[in-house]
Amino acid sequence: MSTDVVIRAGRAHASGDRSHRRPRPKRDPGRVLRLYVPLGLYLVFTLVPFYWMLVFAVRPAGSTTPVPWPITFEHFETVWNDIGYAVFFRNSVIVGVWSLLATTVLAVMGGYALSRYRFRGRTLFMVVLLCTQFIPGAMLLIPLFTIFKTLGLINNLGSLIVADTVFNLPLSVILMSGFISAVPFTVEEAAMVDGCTRLRAFLAVVLPQLRPGLIAVGSFAFIHTWNNFLFALMFVSRQDSFTIPVGLSYTIGEYSADFGALAAGGVVAAVPVVCVFAVVQRYLVHGISAGAVKG
Repeated sequence: MSTDVVIRAGRAHASGDRSHRRPRPKRDPGRVLRLYVPLGLYLVFTLVPFYWMLVFAVRPAGSTTPVPWPITFEHFETVWNDIGYAVFFRNSVIVGVWSLLATTVLAVMGGYALSRYRFRGRTLFMVVLLCTQFIPGAMLLIPLFTIFKTLGLINNLGSLIVADTVFNLPLSVILMSGFISAVPFTVEEAAMVDGCTRLRAFLAVVLPQLRPGLIAVGSFAFIHTWNNFLFALMFVSRQDSFTIPVGLSYTIGEYSADFGALAAGGVVAAVPVVCVFAVVQRYLVHGISAGAVKG
């Protein structure tokens, strides 16, 4: 076969391949209006309040310019040193971390029981857990206050840890139950056949696969506890036990408000939550979707 024949055959084959390719979809100009414009408007609507909070926090007192210049950090010094935000921040971290740990451990235990065991009243118990989410926390303030007063936990961070953990648990248990159900029980059986106890099999085989669920449950518990204002206001009255939401409310006086200090306090309160969400956001979607699996 000559070289010319081979070249013509190759060109014909290439042209045949191109003829079987799918045509490129035509660009739809209306897609920009339907998709990107609403998303852009929503983004602006979401970010503008944060922008103004940052502007008030870093521009000098008395300034009215929409662009903060010169930039000053005097408002941060005021809230951190004069108002006592260092103490409020420490208290919020203590309550948030302990509530996160307690919620996660108890959610794993309760979720495992609901996922792996079949017992009478299991469905009813899960329905009751869901129904507790419809009860506002304000309805339980008086009973909780009475219990904590009897236990000597008023003006103690322990009352906030217990209250926040109790309110975080129902949804956390349900999510963790669905996530554990997504792990086949056969892997536990294989470990137990090899000589592991049930607890050892869970710790060695199942628990490592629950990382997205643990991160999802823990992050939700921490964020909810960090932002909780009602319990911190009602169960704690000493300034050295205030958390950030309560301390932030005390920057507003009866007849005036220091908007610079208020905005700086808001920035300080928002930074940890934003950082936590930025770190764990890739696990949240997987954790929530896995927790939605029917057990």
